[in-house]
Amino acid sequence: MMKLGIMQPYFLPYIGYFSLIKHTDEFILFDTVQYIRHGWIERNRVLKQNEGWLYVQVPLQKHDQTTLIKDILIDNNQNWKSKILAQLQPYKKTAPYYYKILKIIDEIFIRDYNDIVSLNKMSLELICNYLGFKKKLIVFSEMDIEIETVTAPDEWALNICKALGGVTEYWNPPGGMSFFDRTKYDTAKIDLKFQKMNLTEYNQKRTHFESGLSIIDALMFNSIEEINMMLDNYELV
Repeated sequence: MMKLGIMQPYFLPYIGYFSLIKHTDEFILFDTVQYIRHGWIERNRVLKQNEGWLYVQVPLQKHDQTTLIKDILIDNNQNWKSKILAQLQPYKKTAPYYYKILKIIDEIFIRDYNDIVSLNKMSLELICNYLGFKKKLIVFSEMDIEIETVTAPDEWALNICKALGGVTEYWNPPGGMSFFDRTKYDTAKIDLKFQKMNLTEYNQKRTHFESGLSIIDALMFNSIEEINMMLDNYELV
């Protein structure tokens, strides 16, 4: 029995992404599709100084519109690490785990990265380690597998499952419910599951709760135990 999750490599994603990593046996960072601007590959959201939120973002080199995620390079001529650290400064006054989480960010940032996939993979793995579940994430472009020709968007995951062999369950966020054809997966004897998170509000030390922010926000205000309770608060549909 093997539960598989596949997602594009996001930058410091929200808590639901980590729940999917935690509750699957293997997790693949899918990087051989076209990079789409204004998504979550190189940016995410954290709290602003007073009310509201802002983006923390990794600057990218200019690239052709058809460039694949795996070929997206970071613009290291910009001092982006220092900028992100400065943007996290507002947490210093209110967040009980500020210094602990800053150590993780420092551990991520101490390394040099040329491409966005390497940065995101390292960030995800180090945060998983901190939360107590070690995961070795797999980058799809580095796998030596051939998959059947894809004729519909829901077949990427299906054909990867079939090529890997031994996959009994494929887990996906609920956004895929609109275009995944369950009968294809039933035919391949793969149980298709959609993981619906029951997002928990926590005390952000302000009047209005900003939901769906980067995992960094949740880590700043919650213990490892509390985060894991949030990660376990989901239902399969």
